[in-house]
Amino acid sequence: MKIAIVGGGPAGLYFAILMKKHDPAHQITILERDGPNDTFGWGIVFSDQTFAYLSDNDHDSYVNITNTCETWDNVDVVHKQQKVTIRGNKFSGIARIAFLNILHKRCQDLGVDLRFRTNVTQVDDVARSGYDLVVGADGANSLVRKQYGEFFQPSVDVRKNKFIWLGTNQLFNGLTLTFREHEAGLFISHSYKFNKTTSTFIVECPPDTWARASPDKMSDEQTCPYLADVFKADLGGYPLLSNNFVKWLNFPLVKNARWSHRNIVLLGDALHTAHFSIGSGTKLALEDSIALFKCFEANQDVETALAEFQKARKPIVDDLQQAALESLLWLENIQEDLWLDPLPFAYKLMTRSKKIDYEKLKKRDPQFIALYDSWLAGPPNPSPLS
Repeated sequence: MKIAIVGGGPAGLYFAILMKKHDPAHQITILERDGPNDTFGWGIVFSDQTFAYLSDNDHDSYVNITNTCETWDNVDVVHKQQKVTIRGNKFSGIARIAFLNILHKRCQDLGVDLRFRTNVTQVDDVARSGYDLVVGADGANSLVRKQYGEFFQPSVDVRKNKFIWLGTNQLFNGLTLTFREHEAGLFISHSYKFNKTTSTFIVECPPDTWARASPDKMSDEQTCPYLADVFKADLGGYPLLSNNFVKWLNFPLVKNARWSHRNIVLLGDALHTAHFSIGSGTKLALEDSIALFKCFEANQDVETALAEFQKARKPIVDDLQQAALESLLWLENIQEDLWLDPLPFAYKLMTRSKKIDYEKLKKRDPQFIALYDSWLAGPPNPSPLS
């Protein structure tokens, strides 16, 4: 097959690896707008389940990825100046650029044609160039999706909380969610280490905090010190780092009624997004690539393979997107639970997506559940309305 992939993120790169490894005769070209060392963001996070998929499908890249990762098994919840730790949650963090570079090298070793700094402006020009398959793996703001919107029938729900993706040299030895009240209102951070010296530090805030703090009126040079002051109790004197990218965003919840059109298919964030609070964006992208590859492995016919891809994969994606939406909604409506003491607050946080319940938590961390049971058996915790 002759395959063009628009976008050199995790979904496009991993699909290219699987297809080229399976049949070296495939001619695969990846068209990426940015350079090989340009990337948005800091670190990304994976669960053990995702690593099992990577090991099964391309062991060479799996080894290089895991050798570069930082690992932990705890979620830390900081609320009302107290930290509650929940163990038994196996995660790994890796720098996004390191992850992409590993996939770049694997593609090049296999003979994939990687074309950096190639900005596609008309997808029709690519589609008419004799390719058997065109893959739109060009992110949440996908040009491929937009240019064929009447066929894909996308919906993009822009959510209300603002967030900014920063870094810091303070090491967070666990997936840490921190809730800090400030004179402007509530700020939430999502942080975790991804190498020996650096952590991802995503800051999120609700619309009322945004309105009072007015970060949009701050210069880039003012934003990081302002937020570092909000989280000074957590940063140990380290500054927040911007990597020359200071931009507040609203999370776009992307869905598509149709996943393919003729010989064109969407993958990763171009196809669907999942809120960063459950760390599933890259997981979904990689698992999309594996699922699409398996459809081609079983069906040489493009039309049949693309139809089977949506049929087999969509129920799984819908389930994960629903879990991510539950997490997003809990954070958007966090004021309802901020009055809770740290222990029950941490329990609600851990069960917010409805994918984890009491029994799963008990299996993962019986000590945490023992403390929670003791709290339940104690005096009632009065709500602010009682």
